[in-house]
Amino acid sequence: MPALSQDAKNLIDRPNFAHVATLMSDGSPQSTTVWISRDGDRVIVSTTEGSLMSRNTKRDPRLSISIIDFADPYMELQIRGRIVERRPDPDLSMIDAIAHKYIGKPFPLRHYKDRIVFLIAVEKEKYTKLPLQHTPPK
Repeated sequence: MPALSQDAKNLIDRPNFAHVATLMSDGSPQSTTVWISRDGDRVIVSTTEGSLMSRNTKRDPRLSISIIDFADPYMELQIRGRIVERRPDPDLSMIDAIAHKYIGKPFPLRHYKDRIVFLIAVEKEKYTKLPLQHTPPK
């Protein structure tokens, strides 16, 4: 498992949304917007056991993740990896830690008792910073 670059870690550690693509049973892609975190060089994503993302990754643990920086959308990270651990989160402690990064408080949707987190081993990473400024016309 390659180590994440410092640029990748910085992007993941900020409250940027990620898009996780998994594979449907027919091989077509399915994408989900998620909060993201990390444990060292492993990426962490939380979901529910019954979600489509969870069902897809039970069958095939491969996935891809893309992240752009909210402050500079020309800063981008692409990851290919696979789930190496599915960890139950019945007390929501792991999603609470992630929620603090995004909303500054515990995860508010407490009725999701079948929460799990994926620990994802990164197989390939590509970090890009384009020399552009985000200045869309008004």
